[in-house]
Amino acid sequence: MIVPGSASQELAAALAAELDEPLAAVEYDWFADGETLVRVPDSAERAVVVASTVSDAEHVELLQLQDAAASRASEVVTVLPYMGYARQDEAFDPGQPVSARAMARSISTGADRVLTVNPHERSVCDFFDVPCAAVDAAGRLAEPLPALSDPLFLSPDAGAVELARTVRDAYGRGETDYFEKIRHSDTDVDVRPSDADTAGRDVVLVDDIVATGSTMSTAIEQLSDPTRVFVTCVHPMLAANARTKLATAGVEAVYGTDTIERAASAVSVAPAVAETL
Repeated sequence: MIVPGSASQELAAALAAELDEPLAAVEYDWFADGETLVRVPDSAERAVVVASTVSDAEHVELLQLQDAAASRASEVVTVLPYMGYARQDEAFDPGQPVSARAMARSISTGADRVLTVNPHERSVCDFFDVPCAAVDAAGRLAEPLPALSDPLFLSPDAGAVELARTVRDAYGRGETDYFEKIRHSDTDVDVRPSDADTAGRDVVLVDDIVATGSTMSTAIEQLSDPTRVFVTCVHPMLAANARTKLATAGVEAVYGTDTIERAASAVSVAPAVAETL
């Protein structure tokens, strides 16, 4: 059975349809002090908990869902479409935690196996105390793209160029390139323009996550007379006014997946997750 987290209901339903497995109708209750209680009413040989940890509350909910599912199934597989804290994969200063490791260890206590979709660094899988695999769903981002003229698939830094190539290959044609990015802090980023010619071309910017939109907007400002600009990302966090920033920068459309369920979630990662399950 597929056990949905409250932040991943669309994806859980799509995965249940993809696998032809029942979708558990999770029940919720709240205590007067704000604590949450969940109930998994169904039983099965295997429970697949599908829950993006987009906030601390969703992380607590996931731990509860895993524990409840373990009382209903002999095997618990946890699917983290989006793993919160995954970008904190090292201690930035002495005395600070490796938060991705802390989260992975806590999740490991309630799962027999874990899948996560396009983590910022695949090395976060090593933090889990149970087998963990990274699912590459970037190719799904080619599906919602319109017909493109002389397309250039451009990543905002060298680390994401493989994502750009994956989307380009799935689309079937086009070139790839990347910007050089120097990050001074979470909000202070210098972007050096690419050497690729963008004039008169449709440009598709590709990244694993768009959070504040600042990096993408800065990169777009460096483009020279493109015909159209599209943004694709696996995880459309789009926090605060990120979507407005992108629109102001001239982005025609933003396409993301349902790892984080937003208005920009134009395609599901369910087929990629189902293949790995």
